[in-house]
Amino acid sequence: MSTKGGIYKGHKFNGDPKRFEVLAEFVWKQFGRSIKYIADAAGGQGMLCRVLNKKYNYLAEVVDPRGFALRGVSSRQEEYSANMASYYDLIIGLHSDEATKEVAFSAKVRPTILIPCCNFWDQEQTLGTDRLLEEIEKYYCKQKIPFEKIVFNFAGPKNVGFVTKVPV
Repeated sequence: MSTKGGIYKGHKFNGDPKRFEVLAEFVWKQFGRSIKYIADAAGGQGMLCRVLNKKYNYLAEVVDPRGFALRGVSSRQEEYSANMASYYDLIIGLHSDEATKEVAFSAKVRPTILIPCCNFWDQEQTLGTDRLLEEIEKYYCKQKIPFEKIVFNFAGPKNVGFVTKVPV
């Protein structure tokens, strides 16, 4: 995650707090009303869900075993698994830590947005940011999952991610 941190709507966050608004607006522009139910895998406090729900009228919920979602944010206190993907219209992994692989696996059945922050992809080798992104790209290519690599407009270096479409 970037070393930048700050306060957003009265709550303290590590990383660029601007990422919630940026990503929520991206979801709206990319998907509009074609989706309704969104999972925020390992979404922590759920600020992304709060923005998606209040500003864009989606039904987004945090799926995170830590259970510290903000009051009023729908959440499931459990680890996100790709087996849950079919319930949602979109799966988001914004700095999703241990859920990174499960978000990527979800791309087989649902569109995803994955913006990885740390190497939870392969515990057998050290992967810096560039290598981590390369490994995820290799996975998508091997699985024939259509994707686009995007640099999001918030402070990096953890601002590069993938938007996938379901393979046909």
